[in-house]
Amino acid sequence: MGFRCGIVGLPNVGKSTLFNALTETAAAQAANYPFCTIEPNVGQVAVPDPRLNQIAEIANSQRVVETQLGFVDIAGLVRGASKGEGLGNQFLGHIREVDAIVHVLRCFEDDDITHVEGKVDPVADAEIIETELLLADLESLEKRVPNLQKKAQGGDKEAKVAASVLGQALDLLRDGKPARLTQPKDVDEERHFAQAQLITAKPILYVCNVDEAAAAEGNEFSAKIFERAKAEGSRAVIVSAAIESEIATMEPEDRSVFLSDLGLKETGLGRIIRAGYDLLDLITFFTVGPKEARAWTITKGAKAPQAAGVIHTDFERGFIRAETIGFDDYIACGGDAGAREAGKLRQEGKEYVVTDGDIMLFRFNV
Repeated sequence: MGFRCGIVGLPNVGKSTLFNALTETAAAQAANYPFCTIEPNVGQVAVPDPRLNQIAEIANSQRVVETQLGFVDIAGLVRGASKGEGLGNQFLGHIREVDAIVHVLRCFEDDDITHVEGKVDPVADAEIIETELLLADLESLEKRVPNLQKKAQGGDKEAKVAASVLGQALDLLRDGKPARLTQPKDVDEERHFAQAQLITAKPILYVCNVDEAAAAEGNEFSAKIFERAKAEGSRAVIVSAAIESEIATMEPEDRSVFLSDLGLKETGLGRIIRAGYDLLDLITFFTVGPKEARAWTITKGAKAPQAAGVIHTDFERGFIRAETIGFDDYIACGGDAGAREAGKLRQEGKEYVVTDGDIMLFRFNV
């Protein structure tokens, strides 16, 4: 499992330019007019993790397989999208299918690039998009909740659970608050809440698209977005889509020098990935052998059988135990054999909570 992000924003904020750069493709047409993205473009990028190369070198693995991050570039929303303005309804549906929303905001001045609202104000832009997403969820629940309440009164237990948690979400939306503030009281309510696929229930990562001069420290526009993100428990990162476009055309060995000259320690992709993992509570574990070293992504708090299930459902179904080595121990001991001799290879059962960086071998029987 990686994670799948839907890139949203008003037209002409740099969404498609950023998408092209991050996925190093020209799949999304970037142009200076609204709705240049007509179909949601999907791109997969490898998640860089230097630990993977380290363990692969020790194990002499023939190939290295990174975990994947998916981006879905969704056409620019406009005011009134929830009512079908622009290409609204078509693309609001695509947002429901992602794990998190990457909200790109224009945080730069440029007279040559039209702003659909006539001025550069990223906070106002964020509020426009949030309002449209709130209205879309509100419309959905105002149709759904009364039907559930009616079924609940007729004795339908599942409908009663769904009506309770979605009714809470509906109240929040009517107050102008996102559905992510809903607090399911048990696993059954959590299940129904997740199945509703409410857009405003998804975590948000704000991407402040700045000009090259502000790429390292940001500017007054991005500072306001960081304040907003902190207040609502979201995350924000500073990225220059223009710089990312240049990096995408460079040889890997030239990128670090280019970034250093700009006062940057890592690419925008790296910042987005770190913020995304933090936002979604994701961690990485590894499997390694002579054929391949591979990274896998799971939710923080997942137990060993769940981790095994990410590789194959049979592994989870027939889980017996996991032979586990911590990353630092694997490196210090020079691999499996050294870790075993040093007593650092552990036999973990079904209740073991996987730690970030664990190297794991699963034993199973089906």
